[in-house]
Amino acid sequence: SLANRGYVMESGEVTMTGDGQSLLNDPKVRAAYLGE
Repeated sequence: SLANRGYVMESGEVTMTGDGQSLLNDPKVRAAYLGE
């Protein structure tokens, strides 16, 4: 909720980009990084 833009990196490469809220609500991101 604080970021305007976010980047998801995996093995040193950017795999996803988007606004902070979209990434926070993305099920793949939540599962991988927030354990949900």
